Amino acid sequence: MNKKGIQSAWLLIIAVGAIAILVVAILAIGPVYTVWSKGLKGKAQLKQAEWNKQIMIEDARAQKDSASLIKEADIIRAQGVAEANEIISATLTEEYIRWKWVEGLHDGSSEVIYVPTEANLPLLEARG
Repeated sequence: MNKKGIQSAWLLIIAVGAIAILVVAILAIGPVYTVWSKGLKGKAQLKQAEWNKQIMIEDARAQKDSASLIKEADIIRAQGVAEANEIISATLTEEYIRWKWVEGLHDGSSEVIYVPTEANLPLLEARG
């Protein structure tokens, strides 16, 4: 063989050897890389789950605080209504009730009219 043929043969052997080494390296490193990348994905998923848990906890706390404040507002509102009812009941007279009744008759906006009678039984009249 001549010198060029020998060089070509050695070049071919070196290229095939390099490719073989590269294939072996990929086959050896591939599973290690797969395990490493899955570990990173698992850690990322764990962090995401922890964040989601924190978000849910904070949301639940906010809902609890909101419910507590709504409860307090309802209690204050009910106390105001109770005080107003006490004031109204203390000053409510039969004359005032009759005046309101007459006022309602003139207004004409009510569907049902309650008319007090001598026997204290209401007389109902439905307008339609």
